[in-house]
This record gives sequence, C-alpha cells and structure tokens, in this order.
Amino acid sequence: MSKQAGGIRKWMLALLAGAALIGHAYAAKDIVQVGDAVCTRCHDEGEAKPVLSIGQTRHGTMADKSAGTCTACHGESPTHVSKPSDVTERPKPTVNFGPKSSTPIEERNQVCLNCHQGGQRTHWQTGAHAAANMECTSCHKIHSQEDPVRDRQTQPDVCFSCHKEQRAQVMRPNHHPIPERKVVCVDCHNPHGSAGPKLMQRDSVVATCYTCHMEKRGPFVRSHQPVTEDCTICHTPHGSVNDNLLKQRAPFLCQQCHEPSGVSHQGKIANTGRVAADNRYTLGRGCLNCHTNIHGSNNPLDDTSNGRALQR
Repeated sequence: MSKQAGGIRKWMLALLAGAALIGHAYAAKDIVQVGDAVCTRCHDEGEAKPVLSIGQTRHGTMADKSAGTCTACHGESPTHVSKPSDVTERPKPTVNFGPKSSTPIEERNQVCLNCHQGGQRTHWQTGAHAAANMECTSCHKIHSQEDPVRDRQTQPDVCFSCHKEQRAQVMRPNHHPIPERKVVCVDCHNPHGSAGPKLMQRDSVVATCYTCHMEKRGPFVRSHQPVTEDCTICHTPHGSVNDNLLKQRAPFLCQQCHEPSGVSHQGKIANTGRVAADNRYTLGRGCLNCHTNIHGSNNPLDDTSNGRALQR
C-alpha cells in the first residue's frame, strides 16, 4: 500500500469513527439544544469554557426551531469530535471564533448572517466595521447570558474599547447624556451598517439628529443653511468644552463662515478702528444676543438684514 493510500485510509477510518461517535452521542440525552449531546458530552459544566450558558440565551431555546444547534455555527467538525490517532492535539472545530481563530473572518461572520440577515444588517457588507475586518464576536458574547453590547447600561463601554476618542469626548463638561445612559450609541448609530454617513441610523446626520431635536427641523421661512446640511458643521455630538456642544464659542465659530468684513458691526471696527455704540454686542462676543433663532426663523420680512439675521 502506498503512503498516499495509507493516509487516505487513516482519514476514512477517522471519519467513520467520528460518524459512529456522533450517532452514539445523538442517542444520548441532549442538554441545551436538540442534538447537542455530541458536544455537551465533553463541553459540560466542568468545561473550562462555559458553553452551557448558551441555554440561557435565545440561541439555546429548544422551543425555537430556528435557534440552530452547535453544528449550525461550528460545523460538523468530525476531527474535533473524534481526535485522529496520528495527531497529538485535538483539532479545532471546522468553524472556530475568537482572536486566534484560523477560520477566515468572512466565513465566521457569514455563520451569523445565515440567520441574522436583512433589516438592521442589510448594509453590513458596506459598513465601516466590516471594512475593518471585525467579526461579530468582537462585540457580541454568544454563549453568555448577558451580552454587554445589547444592554444599555454597558453598551457604551463595549464601543469605547475601540472608540477611545469618543470616550474622552463624552467626559467633557458639555456632552450628550451617554455617561448617564440616557442616550447610548445605537440611538444614533447602526453598528451593522447604514446607508448614511458615520453609520447613522437615518440616511443623513440631520435626519438622525431630528429624531430627538424635532424643534430644529422646521420648516422655517428663513433657514440657516448649515442646519439643513449637517449639524456637525457647528456641533460636536459626543462632547465639547463649549456650551450647546459647539465646536467653538461665538464669535469664532460664526466667523468660520461669516467673515468679519462682511458683518456690519465688525466692519465698522475694522474700517474705522473705533468702537461704536452699536458694537457692544460684538465686543461682548455674543452673536446670539441678537441672532436668537440661529437654526431658523419665521420672520416674514423679506429684506436682506432680517433674512440673514434670523431675528425674532
């Protein structure tokens, strides 16, 4: 018998032995899922990896026929079930997960997408997390009763483990109530992919912001163009050292678009070098002292000053 034929014979014997063992295990008592005895005969309550806790999750519900089984996620894994005699270390399952996994990330994620497809996960393949080669188990704990990323009290901590810049921002004096857990990441972002920018829940930044800040939506007779374009032109959504989550305080924020020479009050200062009586608001650096309705106004006057000033 040739060496190649001998190798094939050993492989077939190992496969037959694994099939026989699987048939015997299936005849044994299942613990969590229908047909899981092939796995739970070894992965029991004394196992180093607590896999039996999956019975406390939706994946371990016997009444749910769509919940799948161990082999639905990990494959049949015959060499893992019955270790071949010519190897010293038991081979891993056909599909294995974790940072040291030998299974390609696309294949690991496809295991989840076989059931969890459509809806919120429609745009997963084009999302930022998929582009970064992240796997589902980087955020989710499948075998654990508590999945921190699905709990509003612990979800931000999971996201902050990668997004450290945002973690620092929410600790600033003015922030969305993320540390207080009144707002969490998925209120604004869809981590599984989105048709909008920055994984927004809606198709645009402004549409996402309007889900809470409805009073800024209008419609207004006079609209401030940055408001309808992108809220983040003026605001830092996660946190800021300035009031109202502004990127800079007035008048510096306003002057990024409105040049001093184009504003009447500041034009007088620049041209004459003297401070006029009507410049007191500009010197006090309070653009909003006059421009109170900065997001939009219903002022019916159709002249240039009122149209641009957005005053009451």
